[in-house]
Amino acid sequence: MVKFIHSADLHLDSPFKSRSKMPSGILDVLMESTYNSVTRMMDHAIEEKVDFIIIAGDVFDQANRTLKSEIFMKRQFERLREAGIFAYVIHGNHDPLTNGIRTSWPDNVTVFGENVESYEMISAKGESVFLHGFSYFLDDTYENKLEDYPVNTMNDGIHIGILHGTYSKSQYGQERYTEFNLEVLNEKLYHYWALGHIHQREQLSDLPPIHYSGNIQGRHKNEYGEKGFLMVEGDDVYLTSRFVPVQELIFSEYDLEVQSLAKQDLYQTIVEFKHRLREKGRHIIQLNLVYDGEEGISDADFTEVVELLKEDERDLKQFIWIDDLRLKYLTQDNIALLNDIKATHSGNRELFKEAVNALYMDPRLNRYLDPIQDIDQEELLKEGEERLRMLMRK
Repeated sequence: MVKFIHSADLHLDSPFKSRSKMPSGILDVLMESTYNSVTRMMDHAIEEKVDFIIIAGDVFDQANRTLKSEIFMKRQFERLREAGIFAYVIHGNHDPLTNGIRTSWPDNVTVFGENVESYEMISAKGESVFLHGFSYFLDDTYENKLEDYPVNTMNDGIHIGILHGTYSKSQYGQERYTEFNLEVLNEKLYHYWALGHIHQREQLSDLPPIHYSGNIQGRHKNEYGEKGFLMVEGDDVYLTSRFVPVQELIFSEYDLEVQSLAKQDLYQTIVEFKHRLREKGRHIIQLNLVYDGEEGISDADFTEVVELLKEDERDLKQFIWIDDLRLKYLTQDNIALLNDIKATHSGNRELFKEAVNALYMDPRLNRYLDPIQDIDQEELLKEGEERLRMLMRK
């Protein structure tokens, strides 16, 4: 028998994306959230007496890594060492080996090199476990090293593959590093594959178990829902896994139907919604107000509601911070026109790029724009649709 934790994509010190100015108390929680999530994971490792933990890439965020994050991880690894727990770590595209780690890890930590390596450990129950993996040497590794993973030809022991990469059929991720398909993984005859890089938790196969654990703490609304790690246990016949949430706060997007746009009614409806959500923990959300009626609301009244909602959360420990509040009309006026516009532009990346490039070619505008690679086409089109709806109501 063996028991271990599969985690990935800690991204310590990675910046968080926000559309609003947060109170200092909420901002402090946000900035410490990943550290607290990692601490909870280590607490579980010690309490559950696991044999080892796996971190399948991106412990750090290379552009923002600090001495604080390195010392923090060293102390967490030392906690594991005192409990007799090992750690097996690979580096991903956000913390490649070329970046270097100046802090030395304790001797219970094994870091895989740039070439595929294999290590054996013996579990507390005397089970031989073989772990296979490699670290990214550069931050843009497209080189596929799966052919270098050894095929399991043994009749005993548990074999685990560790990989930071992109499933070929995955809908997530534009940085499709080390792309793979299931056939290649299955050919290795391993008992478990611990994957990293995609931040949404996903099971690709049941036999053998092939999992993305997802990241340990969301950083923006696209990294939504509960976050944590997988607790895995079993033997060379079958390994089972269960998800353990450890997030400090949850990013989410919600639609809320409203019956009236009178500012008092609007405020009270949102307060009641927040009360229901508060029972599920801290949240940072985008809230879409869905209204099917003829009533309107002035910019001044809408702004007053927004500011009052923010003030309500300023000093609350169990906060529901509305980072972005949007109003969506569902009247039938001009729906056909909007649908035509969406159909024309949503799937046409060339048309979108042509329009965006025109802005970046204008020297009067480009200095005020975000880097072109950071533009989210879907998000921009969504905002445009909402602005158009508002204009149609006037």
